[in-house]
Amino acid sequence: MQKLIIFIISAFTLVGSPVIAQSPVVVELFTSQGCSSCPPADKLMHDLSKRDDVIALALHVDYWDYLGWKDEFAVPQNAERQRGYARKAGLRSVYTPQMIINGVTDIVGARPMDLSKAIAEHTAKTDSIALNVARSGATITILAEPVETNSLFLVQMVRYTPQRSSTITHGENAGHAISYANVIDDWDVLAEWDGKTALSLEAPDPGSHPFVVIVQQWPYGAIVGAVQVK
Repeated sequence: MQKLIIFIISAFTLVGSPVIAQSPVVVELFTSQGCSSCPPADKLMHDLSKRDDVIALALHVDYWDYLGWKDEFAVPQNAERQRGYARKAGLRSVYTPQMIINGVTDIVGARPMDLSKAIAEHTAKTDSIALNVARSGATITILAEPVETNSLFLVQMVRYTPQRSSTITHGENAGHAISYANVIDDWDVLAEWDGKTALSLEAPDPGSHPFVVIVQQWPYGAIVGAVQVK
């Protein structure tokens, strides 16, 4: 928490124009234990999870379960979120492994060069929103300055488990033991925010569970702010 508090103070004690602070780039990987093409992308997530400039989140989907192995970490909401991105982009189908970078850029998850390029492009942008996320007792407080916008935003909290593993005995990955990084457990919408007024929001503290607060254009648009609390 000390690192997070230092960031908040430095961002919000500046005088003058509204503060625009650079957020880490959010990388969402849509993956499945039943997908033979996914292990290289799953491995890549371990490297991403160690970076300070990236928030890596693995969303396991259930639509490959019929191939002979039920993904132990999949929840229907993950596939629903992926389909939401597809509708937004005008795509006719979804696939794995797919990475969505900051809610905008779609790449095949096992292409590290494309991923590095996309992360660099989003890192270079300066239009992110500075979020103040602090813990006090059993409560999380989320604050942000107003911004000039006509967009509606969703303020979301994502809980995840840093590392999970599974020994797969059936399906396309049968016989493999695979380790997964930053597997999400739930993804909750805390509030809608118009961006024109200051954001001030409280939510229950997940306790020892690491989490991420994300501000994203409604409904499946650009992610404009994110803070990771480990």
